[in-house]
Amino acid sequence: MSEASDKRESKNFIEQAIDADLTSGRFANVQTRFPPEPNGYLHIGHAKSICLNFGLAKKHGGTCNLRFDDTNPAKEETEYVDSIMEDIRWLGFEWDSLHFASDYFEQLYTWAEKLIESGDAYVCDLSSEETREYRGTLTSPGKNSPFRDRSPAENLDFFRRMRGGEFEDGSKSLRAKIDMTAPNINLRDPVMYRILRATHHRTGDDWCIYPTYDWTHGQSDSIEGITFSICTLEFENHRPLYDWFCEKLGIHHPRQIEFAKLKLSTLMIGKRFMLKLVKEGYVDGWDDPRMPTLSGYRRRGYTPESIRNFCSDVGVAKFNSTIDIIRLESSVREHLNRVAPRRMAVLDPVKLTITNWPDGHVVVNEAVNNPGEPSEGNREIPMSGNLLIEREDFREEAPRKFFRLKKGGAVRLRAGFIVDCHDVVKDDDGNVIEILCTYDPETKSGSDTSGRKVKGTIHWVSADHADEFEVRLYDRLFTCENPAAPEEGKTFLDYLNSESLKVITGYGEPCLREHAVGDRVQFERLGYFVVDKDSEPGGKQVFNRIVTLRDTWGKMEAKGKAD
Repeated sequence: MSEASDKRESKNFIEQAIDADLTSGRFANVQTRFPPEPNGYLHIGHAKSICLNFGLAKKHGGTCNLRFDDTNPAKEETEYVDSIMEDIRWLGFEWDSLHFASDYFEQLYTWAEKLIESGDAYVCDLSSEETREYRGTLTSPGKNSPFRDRSPAENLDFFRRMRGGEFEDGSKSLRAKIDMTAPNINLRDPVMYRILRATHHRTGDDWCIYPTYDWTHGQSDSIEGITFSICTLEFENHRPLYDWFCEKLGIHHPRQIEFAKLKLSTLMIGKRFMLKLVKEGYVDGWDDPRMPTLSGYRRRGYTPESIRNFCSDVGVAKFNSTIDIIRLESSVREHLNRVAPRRMAVLDPVKLTITNWPDGHVVVNEAVNNPGEPSEGNREIPMSGNLLIEREDFREEAPRKFFRLKKGGAVRLRAGFIVDCHDVVKDDDGNVIEILCTYDPETKSGSDTSGRKVKGTIHWVSADHADEFEVRLYDRLFTCENPAAPEEGKTFLDYLNSESLKVITGYGEPCLREHAVGDRVQFERLGYFVVDKDSEPGGKQVFNRIVTLRDTWGKMEAKGKAD
């Protein structure tokens, strides 16, 4: 068997565990779920869990549910529900069924009464602060609540009165009766219900007690017939509690398997941090192209294919680690290089005048739309004697290995002619404001009969035909590797990149006008760009830079280390 075949057939530890359970007969099928809490927008870390849960179900001919774990009404909103569904579909997946944990509130309540009746749960009057104090620490055991030995009948009465709204918020809680000396602190009589008068986005004011995540999650999995509960590593220590609830209730018992979160360098993906950036105006909303949210990446111009490919490339691990953001940027470059049509645009223009160009003459040149996809054909680009080129593509005095345009030198205009620079025009401060050239009519691209060879080729646009548009040059939001771990005396806000957004005016070939919101293109020699939703119908277009053609940050970091 070939090395490539071995690689294709290798399976990660989750797939191996699934195979083992299917072979042993523990489960007959694969049913997974993606269970986000609707308290914010999905970020790039969620993409890994989405791809994993939906991908495992598809690979094994199973199903994957979308379930919103909506047990904290104080932080959850319908806006987040809608955004999550949009993001999942954009990423390329569709759930087999849609559920909410709130669908199960009545069943969860009934099961809670069952645990009370069996002596496995009790109503506690300790405050949240006292509960934490009684809980102990990772190195010292907890101590029993003074209310732990209430009778099942008394607990059942109190619990029903909690539901009836008789007690103040936070004055009582329902706790599982497990072991206050357990080495795993999650087993020290965890809270199952708390009193909270808050309007729920789906159930309104029907409830004034709400179940905790630990009590809700496993039982929701069981109700839905989930066989494999795929979670991130922070839930590993919660697994014994997950198992305990299922076993005490005698209900369908899924298998929980944990994997490492997707953590990327330079990103802040905690919802608390992202909410601060949004609420305090450091970014322009959840879909700001600098945000690590999926809606931000979508607006930035990232393709769902590139994100899926990236998640597949980084794989599934058992231990947390940080992935260099360069790998995600490389993934989108790789995909866009295959699919993005090429266009010419100038973002830092200087005028180039062809002095021997016939007055009023216009030549229509042909250029390839995508060199990797011949089926996409060619496009026509009008050319006059008044052009714009990138300022960095000209030097009045240049080093020997500068192969772009310089005074006394020659260069080919992409899809056009060879031009020779013979003079420049300067302003009063000595800055070049116009480059004067002649062109060789025998050197037209595609039909060059001159035999001339030049080493450099640059892009251009015809000033007489160019469309003007707004360009937003987005870059990384933070300047350090791990803004979540700031130096002493600083916060993550001290690492905000002041150069993360530059707004300039660009000039492009006329066919750019044909592109609609969401269309992605490569501005030749400059980078990949997407038409932003702020573009005006029939008016000025707005292009966001998706990513540069090469990794500029890697070069900057290498230079800094060398210096």
